[in-house]
Amino acid sequence: MFSVNEGFDVVVKPVAQGYDAVVPDPIQTGIGNFFGNIADVWIALNNFLQGKITEGASDIGRVLVNSSVGIVGLIDVASELGLEKHAEDFGQTLGVWGVGTGPYLYWPIIGPRNVRDSVGFAVDASVEPVAHINHVPTRNTLAGVRFIDVRANLLPADKLVEAAAFDKYSYIRNAYFQMRRSAIHDGNPPPLEEDDDDE
Repeated sequence: MFSVNEGFDVVVKPVAQGYDAVVPDPIQTGIGNFFGNIADVWIALNNFLQGKITEGASDIGRVLVNSSVGIVGLIDVASELGLEKHAEDFGQTLGVWGVGTGPYLYWPIIGPRNVRDSVGFAVDASVEPVAHINHVPTRNTLAGVRFIDVRANLLPADKLVEAAAFDKYSYIRNAYFQMRRSAIHDGNPPPLEEDDDDE
């Protein structure tokens, strides 16, 4: 699947590079903010499910401010007001609840996941508002724009991976595990030997 994704990226990466080169930075920022504002609703719920009430309330505040003053989320006014942007998903929520990681997988298109995060991704995708838009052209356009915008934002990481990795697959796998441990523990993971989840 890693090889399949590498082949798929032969087509997607040039599109993302073209998008990055042609679309002005303020518009790219607005697009990212718009989708980030939609995501903040689910992020808030995950914060509440993890027992982080203050963070969840802040996320709701972000949605209210950015959806109104920020013109449907195109402008991130909430960050300017000190409402921090969080990144929570259902895989993290399951991790906080003590669900084990399970084996490492590499999925087509969505890339590296463990079993826990694969279940989490399925739940995240099932509640994603864009996926529930009935007007097919609008839904597909929004999904396509978001996909290319996300891929364009990963272009700087490509250079880092290419420069640092002798074995790209292993590098991505190890980076994924480190990133998820950090996310679940809010940037302060315990020593690895104490974290049975990832051993």
